[in-house]
Amino acid sequence: MSTPVDERRLDAVFMALADPTRRGILARLATGEATVKELAEPYAMSMQAVSQHIRVLEQSGLISRGRYRQTRPCRLEPAVLESAVSWIEESRRVWSDRMDRLESHLARLQEREQDQEHEQTPGQEPEREER
Repeated sequence: MSTPVDERRLDAVFMALADPTRRGILARLATGEATVKELAEPYAMSMQAVSQHIRVLEQSGLISRGRYRQTRPCRLEPAVLESAVSWIEESRRVWSDRMDRLESHLARLQEREQDQEHEQTPGQEPEREER
């Protein structure tokens, strides 16, 4: 049985993941903590713009910021990402089960159709109702 999902958190996570810059920031944080300045290096945007992306990631819970001397390094929060992955996996399982049932149903229909075709004698027309 699956655990209940905080719908607002899940919405925030998927909204955060919808942006390629934020996904890039998460990929960088997967290798370890980084400062905003370090996270901004690969992007041709202002520090303010990068800070806004980080704020979105922080509000979604995907990252957190700590304190180390004069810096506030960002770190990935994998448990939040795992909740999104769990939701995706559960949805995939449900749809896979539905597709399997549909496939079985279509196979049974096709089998019945073939059985009905074999019951007819070759060259014999199917019986028609008279009017």
